[in-house]
Amino acid sequence: MLIKLDIIQSLSLSVVIFLVGEFFKNKVSMLEKFSIPSPVIGGILFSIIALLGHITGLYAFEFDETLQSVLLIAAFTTIGFSASLKLLKKGGIQVVTFLILSIILVFIQNLLGVGLAKLFNLHPYIGLAAGSTALVGGPGTSAAFGPIFEAAGLKGGTAAAMAAATFGLVMGSLVGGPVSKSLIDKYNLVEKYVENEEEKILSSKTRKLDSNSLLHSTVLIVIAMGLGTIISNWLKSLDFTFPSYIGGMLAASLIRNILDLTDRKIILEEIEVIGHISLVFFLSMSLMSLKLWQLYELALPMLIILTIQVLVMVIFAYFIIFKIMGKDYDAAVMSAGACGFGLGATANAIANMEALTEKYNVKAMRAFFIVPLVGSLFIDFFNAFAITLFMNWFK
Repeated sequence: MLIKLDIIQSLSLSVVIFLVGEFFKNKVSMLEKFSIPSPVIGGILFSIIALLGHITGLYAFEFDETLQSVLLIAAFTTIGFSASLKLLKKGGIQVVTFLILSIILVFIQNLLGVGLAKLFNLHPYIGLAAGSTALVGGPGTSAAFGPIFEAAGLKGGTAAAMAAATFGLVMGSLVGGPVSKSLIDKYNLVEKYVENEEEKILSSKTRKLDSNSLLHSTVLIVIAMGLGTIISNWLKSLDFTFPSYIGGMLAASLIRNILDLTDRKIILEEIEVIGHISLVFFLSMSLMSLKLWQLYELALPMLIILTIQVLVMVIFAYFIIFKIMGKDYDAAVMSAGACGFGLGATANAIANMEALTEKYNVKAMRAFFIVPLVGSLFIDFFNAFAITLFMNWFK
């Protein structure tokens, strides 16, 4: 039996899935303790229900995914409004540093993947499929390089890469929170951050809800999204491959910096709320569409490769990223973000970081600026280059 949901039904189900995740997060202390995002909890539970239907052949779901791209673009557009030049001047060096660390991670994942594939007498491209193609790259890169792997001689390359990407999406959402929480608690980073940012926190006042102001913030977001489509189409015309949301991020950043030069200011809190709502809905819709049965298609050696990749990612985030990025609260939040996009997607990174900042009720502006910028704009260039390099190296 095929259960088809239209656009409204798909959106409504995603909300129910979020509420289910919220319920279990409140009831199961371990989920709250490790800051697992509610959409991830609900989404994985629903994907298990879908898996049972697939195994038994009794039912299957088909969703209208039209709103997914809209919600994703909206969420990342709101992040673009935080990218002021003033912040860039302060965090410019750290953007470069985090990018370098991410590039190192790409090469580690591919070296580890190919090395383990050879150890199991598998095609080296299986190692690439279970390396940065699926992990740093995510489903988009996997879908792009899968046919290339197949054309180069790897049978089932697309299925292997997509299955590995599914595994990465799940694990990236699960390990980021615990890694960051252990760092924050171990080094008492919240209290230290509050001491360092005391004046900012004291000066911030709770705003009353103003419908006109909220409408103005929404208008800015929609305008940035519209301008972003023009930017994205222009980039595509130059044969550059970017995520669909990058145009909105750039447009929002441009609007933010133009407004900074005038007397008109944006109310970032309102924009962040809209972005949070968009991200929650997107993640719920995205994760409820996970095809967990693809993981069954993974051979045992590939599962071992991916499990080791997760362990290496955790170690890299905990010991390398945290220390090099400053050993402070922002660095700990960045570690959670790195697990998100280093194993899955930038949206998972944002969800991991949002779950943490909500838990501790302390913002991490530097982390929310650096991780999306590197994860969505820069790393895809270097990842595609690295994958191509390894393909030529081991062909």
